[in-house]
Amino acid sequence: MNEHKQKDDEKLIHGYNRMLERVKEFLEKTVEEEAPKLRQAIEHARDKAVELEELTREEAEKVADYLRRDIEDAANYLSSDEVQELKQWLRFDIQLIEDRLADLFLSVADRATVEMLKFKEQLQSTERYHTGEITGPGTLECVSCGEHLHFHKTSRIPPCPKCHYAVFKRMADED
Repeated sequence: MNEHKQKDDEKLIHGYNRMLERVKEFLEKTVEEEAPKLRQAIEHARDKAVELEELTREEAEKVADYLRRDIEDAANYLSSDEVQELKQWLRFDIQLIEDRLADLFLSVADRATVEMLKFKEQLQSTERYHTGEITGPGTLECVSCGEHLHFHKTSRIPPCPKCHYAVFKRMADED
C-alpha cells in the first residue's frame, strides 16, 4: 500500500472512531429526552468532523454511512443488555477489541436498538459491505466464496483474500 493510500485509510479510520465517540457523547447528553435520535447524533458527529476539518464533507458522509451500517448491525443483535449476542455478532472474544472502542460500540449500539427500527428501511442499501469501505470490529463473510475476514479494530475492508471478490455480509451466528 502506498504511503498516500495508507494516510487516507488512517484518516478515515480515525474519523470513524471520533464520530463514534461523538455519537456516544450526543446520546449521553440527550438521555433525558424520550427517545434519543440516532440519525441526528450521527449527523452532528459528521458535521463536527467537517467543522474541525478532520474530514472533508464527502469523507464525513461516507464515514457516517459506515457508522450507521455498523450501529444498525450491532443493534440488531442486542436485546436487553445481553452482551453474549454482541459477542456472537463479533464472532470472536470481545477481549481482543480495544476496551475503549468496545465500550463505545456497546453503549451506542444498545441505545440505538429502538432508533434502528425507525429508519431500517433507509439502510437497506447499506446491508452489504464492500471492499474499500471502513468497518468496525467483527467478522465479514465473502458472499462469493464464504471466506471470513476478522476485524479486531476499525479497518478498511480489503478484497477477499481467497477469491478477490468485493462484497461481504456481516456474520452473526456461529456455524
